[in-house]
Amino acid sequence: MGAGLALTGATAGTAYAADVNVAKNAGFESGLANWTCSAGSGATVSSPVHGGTAALKATPGGQDNARCAQSVAVRPNSTYTLSAWVQGGYAYLGASGTGTTDVSTWTPDSAGWKQLTTRFTTGASTTSVTVYTHGWYGQAAYHADDVSVFGPDGGGGGDPDPAVPATPAGLTAGTVTTSSVALSWSPVPGATGYQVYRDGARVQSVTGTSATVTGLAANTSYSFQVSATNTAGESAKSTAVTARTSGTGPNPNPAVPRHALTGYWQNFNNGATVQKLRDVQAQYDIIAVSFADSTATPGQIVFNLDPAVGYASVADFKADVAAKKAAGKSVIISVGGEKGNVTINSDASATAFANSAYALMQEYGFNGVDIDLEHGINSTYLTKALRQLSAKAGPGMVLTMAPQTIDMQSTGTEYFKTALAVKDILTVVNMQYYNSGSMLGCDGKVYSQGSVDFLTALACIQLEGGLDASQVGLGVPASTRGAGSGYVDPQIVKNALDCLTRATGCGSFKPSKTYPALRGAMTWSTNWDATAGNAWSNAVGPHVHNLP
Repeated sequence: MGAGLALTGATAGTAYAADVNVAKNAGFESGLANWTCSAGSGATVSSPVHGGTAALKATPGGQDNARCAQSVAVRPNSTYTLSAWVQGGYAYLGASGTGTTDVSTWTPDSAGWKQLTTRFTTGASTTSVTVYTHGWYGQAAYHADDVSVFGPDGGGGGDPDPAVPATPAGLTAGTVTTSSVALSWSPVPGATGYQVYRDGARVQSVTGTSATVTGLAANTSYSFQVSATNTAGESAKSTAVTARTSGTGPNPNPAVPRHALTGYWQNFNNGATVQKLRDVQAQYDIIAVSFADSTATPGQIVFNLDPAVGYASVADFKADVAAKKAAGKSVIISVGGEKGNVTINSDASATAFANSAYALMQEYGFNGVDIDLEHGINSTYLTKALRQLSAKAGPGMVLTMAPQTIDMQSTGTEYFKTALAVKDILTVVNMQYYNSGSMLGCDGKVYSQGSVDFLTALACIQLEGGLDASQVGLGVPASTRGAGSGYVDPQIVKNALDCLTRATGCGSFKPSKTYPALRGAMTWSTNWDATAGNAWSNAVGPHVHNLP
């Protein structure tokens, strides 16, 4: 709260307490408590603010000038300094009922915060004065904050001194570069600033709820915390978040080839051939372990090796993961599926996902994650989760997605928005071209499931909607038993790949250009492929690897 010079009218020899701010809720931190605004013209807002986390916004309308006032207790024959910080349209500050000369001051439009100050003296029997702000007819809304009526206590006490603010919550890491990490967190009521800590050392002081820490080393992991401050002191530090800068450096993961074959490995027995990871056909470059399990904690995932797969121990499974990686394959943990839904719809659940997914990567040696959520997603928080995970895992993390066809019909869907939001860390989107029925292609025409046109015209939506060709793959069942509908002969898959990369083998739909960097194809599943004698991977795998 601001404090101005106050002159008192106390007689000599009379002892009075120190001058105080006799206005209540002077910073609007408690909404409009103690204030009355004409015609419902006032409201509190979180931005812009001069101090704390709230300010008054009052909007004139018609014959109303948006007057907000409160009655303050004053001492007779005393002088008070009245001040307030204002911004926006015309803003007036004044006092009435002083018992002497009422006062006011004003300022025209102000793009930034500006302090108005005036002074009044109370009459011989005056014990309360009305202080007010207002705008002007037909003018823009004004903002006011940190009102001060500074002088002798009139018996009502002063505006309470602020308490030490609470610990900030919701700290998340956003965009990273080779030398910086962007951070954001939730506002703390009563805080006037925040301190940012890197590995326990304070590195920055800010007034808002975001900061970018610079001067960092490339491809290096850092721990960040933030605290809240005001005139009463500093809060405890927040829960730490870890973020890794981008850049080259040691990478324990093999690189995904330019053209890659992705296959889902079933951690369960549903009638398809039961496999250990070592049994997965060598044509597969990315093996998605299906699936992680959710827990009672929103966003958190774990992995439970199914005894039905036949591993003697978890260590045996981990050895298979390491062996596949040594052979140049990427082994990732898939999240979702028909039954394995994980809900990520808050900062807390986004952090829980990132922390638990990273823990699985460390424990089992997974190269990354696959997002196969089929029960709706929140692009804002899923993006936060994936960025936090990427910051922990580093630039070698493999990130794939397997949306359903309806999820990628336009750039406005939550799945498509997520893919575009993480485009800089995204490996490939293998859309599921099955179990959907007919769908619209990028030319607005309807195409039947199972045709070359279905594969190419729907892939075109992603290719023209902002994804790089290297981030687009064709997802199809490995056999007629692998999905309820949508199985296509491997030759149709090969024709679609040729159409998109070479402009040959097309049906009636002809892409406007070729996409030679197209990533490749995906199948559900390596187990159903094995059930059919690996016919799918034997046909499609070599074709993918021989794309231009």
